[in-house]
Amino acid sequence: MKAAVVQLPGLNRDRDMIAALTKIGGRPPATVWQTDTELPEVDLIVIPGGFSYGDYLRCGAIAARMPVMRAVAAEARRGVRVLGVCNGFQILTEAGLLPGALMRNASLKFVCRTVRLKVVNASSPFTSRYQKGQIISCPVAHHDGNYFADAETLRRLDGENRVAFRYAEGTNPNGSLGDIAGILNAAGNVLGLMPHPENLIEPAHGGSDGRALFESALELAA
Repeated sequence: MKAAVVQLPGLNRDRDMIAALTKIGGRPPATVWQTDTELPEVDLIVIPGGFSYGDYLRCGAIAARMPVMRAVAAEARRGVRVLGVCNGFQILTEAGLLPGALMRNASLKFVCRTVRLKVVNASSPFTSRYQKGQIISCPVAHHDGNYFADAETLRRLDGENRVAFRYAEGTNPNGSLGDIAGILNAAGNVLGLMPHPENLIEPAHGGSDGRALFESALELAA
């Protein structure tokens, strides 16, 4: 499968994401820039983490209004898989591709450590290589990862099985409601995730729990 990585000023995890997709997918992904209005024909679009536009206004608010995001939204409506990690998750909520918002961590401090995640939905295009209820490790590095949504949205996410990952009991690093770490859109082809699976895909990283997410998204045999 072919993949593309969106590059925006201030995103600093694009090289990590490109390296992960290349290693697991067997070919370098295409890269697209903020002003691009058309995307190459790909099966997976990834918006990596970082601090797009310095996180001015709100995290992801400026990036969500760039021409490239209109193209990403069009591809998502067409059924192309879209993955947003950390700042990418924030951008997806600001662009209206996912509900809710990512607020400042409850501690009011930047959090950078490995946490445990529980796989809630193992039937999505991003999680099919995991088992439902599986506990995995994944690094986090964010200041605004506190997921918030109104009560009706939270009920809908739960009722439609759209919570992909939750922080395992006792490891919520940011105060997210319902321990939510990652959610899907209604169609299941857009995933926003605060932790960084691209940074835990091989033994040299200290573990490979993030690898199955990319194997799922790229439809590779484990």
